[in-house]
Amino acid sequence: MKLFLKHIWIFIAVCSVSNSLAQDINFDKQPSFTVRGSVVESDTNIPIPNVNIEVNGGAYTTTDTSGNFRIEVKKGDELTIKHKDFETVYYIIQSNERIKVEVQPNKEVAEYSKLKSFSRNNNELFKSLIDSADVYLKKDAKKSIQFIEKALGASNSSKENSEVYEVLGDVYLYWKQFDLAVSNYRISLQNSQTNTVTLKLAKAYKLNGNYQESLQIYNKINKSELTNWQLTELYEGLGDVYLLTKDYNRSVASYQAGLKVAKEHLITPKVTDLNSKIAESYAAKGDLENAQGFYNKSLKLANSQNKKRAVEEKIKVADFQNNINDYSNEIQLRKEALNDIKTIENDSVFDNESALTLQKQNYKIGNAYAQQKDYVNAIPYLEKSIAEADKKEDLIVQKDATRKLSDVYRDAGDYKKALSVYQEYVDLVDKVYIKKEQEISQAARFSKQLVAKQNRINSLESDRELSESKYQLTTEQTKRQQLIIYSLIGGVLLLLVAAFLMVKYIKQQRLANNLLALKSLRSQMNPHFIFNALNSVNSFIASNDERAANKYLTDFSLLMRAVLENSEEDFIPLEKEIELLKLYTKLEHFRFQDKFDYNIHIDEHISKSDFVIPPMLLQPYIENAVWHGLRYKKTKGRLDIDIMQTSPDEIQITITDDGIGRKKSKALKTQNQEKQRSKGMGNIKKRVSILNGMYKDKVDVFIDDFQDEEDTGTKVVVTLKKD
Repeated sequence: MKLFLKHIWIFIAVCSVSNSLAQDINFDKQPSFTVRGSVVESDTNIPIPNVNIEVNGGAYTTTDTSGNFRIEVKKGDELTIKHKDFETVYYIIQSNERIKVEVQPNKEVAEYSKLKSFSRNNNELFKSLIDSADVYLKKDAKKSIQFIEKALGASNSSKENSEVYEVLGDVYLYWKQFDLAVSNYRISLQNSQTNTVTLKLAKAYKLNGNYQESLQIYNKINKSELTNWQLTELYEGLGDVYLLTKDYNRSVASYQAGLKVAKEHLITPKVTDLNSKIAESYAAKGDLENAQGFYNKSLKLANSQNKKRAVEEKIKVADFQNNINDYSNEIQLRKEALNDIKTIENDSVFDNESALTLQKQNYKIGNAYAQQKDYVNAIPYLEKSIAEADKKEDLIVQKDATRKLSDVYRDAGDYKKALSVYQEYVDLVDKVYIKKEQEISQAARFSKQLVAKQNRINSLESDRELSESKYQLTTEQTKRQQLIIYSLIGGVLLLLVAAFLMVKYIKQQRLANNLLALKSLRSQMNPHFIFNALNSVNSFIASNDERAANKYLTDFSLLMRAVLENSEEDFIPLEKEIELLKLYTKLEHFRFQDKFDYNIHIDEHISKSDFVIPPMLLQPYIENAVWHGLRYKKTKGRLDIDIMQTSPDEIQITITDDGIGRKKSKALKTQNQEKQRSKGMGNIKKRVSILNGMYKDKVDVFIDDFQDEEDTGTKVVVTLKKD
């Protein structure tokens, strides 16, 4: 296949939740994130596997069998997309987007795509639903979960199931439902093992307070299979857990290991983060000298990145200075942070939970001045904090700043103002209490809704598993019953052999006829066909479809009567055989209407009265076509029966199906089924052999593949001659 590049459509399927600054950004210093993408053919959307995807920073991956890939990138990175069948494609990363590369196929691929249309459309639906779930992940959790529920219904493989539950885990992780995130990441890994989801599971365990489980997951991961970014994440996650469990030595060691990887592979954002976290560990340990050293490094590195990252680190270092009572340096850092926040506030939106708000920093500056007993400078900053908090409806900061302002007035000796401000504080406490009650109620209601959604998804999965279990149970019961039936048949065959030895002196002609009649009776009405037919009747009755059951029983009884009437005959008129053939095919189609359509074509020039045929000779081939070929076909198949006169003394009966073919059918069969099939087909060969021995090559059977396509099908040609 030779492909050539026609055009590349890059479109955003996942909205970025944070607005990056258009100016003052050094692209080489941007935070890394995971970008998803796919490489497909433009006209057919058939995925292209094994495409080389490389980032100029060193990361590398390939597309999987579905044409999908994931890779760690930074804003401004250049993706190089290479494959032997199209020209190299280059693309600059702009944001956390889903990338789709489309190339035009040649005519051969277009023809091949027709066979893939069903799976392709279903695959496109699944991708669309997953993309929609991603879009709403951080906007509307309930809506995102609704798309996930639909995606689960459209899933056709364990790999797609894994992706569904991974996205569902991402939703719960973002909305801080950590226990639900853990459950869904575990289900994702049960369907398909990936290092990305394993790392997410370890993180979810950590956030949920399951520290030992988190450590076990991190320590079990094969580090040699991880990308450099993932390896850095692993060491960082281990350090976080050890820090939370107050194992400061191991925390520092883990952060140091991650820092080493980040430095070696120029993962700049992680270098900054890990220096900061090492400092945090030393501070918690009480080693203030080392903590100060690493904070200085992280602050210097953060200042070389974008302003938002720089101000985050300034605030973190300022908090450290506060803890060690270094209020002068704290005030200086917070004032710098205030100026930075004012600069980036126009391009970024910070909610009241963020540390990057003017009201919080003004409050902490005022508090630092108060700790130094510099009440003159403390009061203006506290008043600014109160005003800014009131403007942004941040009752928590407004309450704390008001209480602090009251304390400052009291310590400064202005008791009148202290009392007045304290009364404002009391009023704010009442407002905060009411607001907290509302937030708790809303959070409980939101959590209840998410749990209900999760229960719904679990119910859908349980229904699917129950259906599969019932199918497997039915299959096992059928196998056991078939084993009993064929054991009885084996016993009968042994008796026949014994009888054959006892009556050996009887004329060979009559013996052959009797044996042929017995074999004909057994092959004409296969025991498992009777069993399955009765099961069909039972299902019709169980579903209160009495009309269908009665109709099926009527046709089935007609077939059985005709078979039994003809069981003692070596040959019957062709006209009778055609009637039996039509009736049997009608019954099979009645049971599997959604699996195939059929057509019986009879040459109008055939003189039916001139030809005779062994009764129900064709039935086993039709049964094989339906049960072993068409029944397993993903799309609706077709069965064609053609009866043509090739010469005045010869007719040819052709049975063709476009099922999965003999090779795939054999691969699907269990050992027991293979034995059953070989016995049935062996009986047919013996029957034809005996007939030809008696009537001088009257019957000829030829079996071959029907076509050279994905569903090869089977073709059976039976040639019948006049006496």
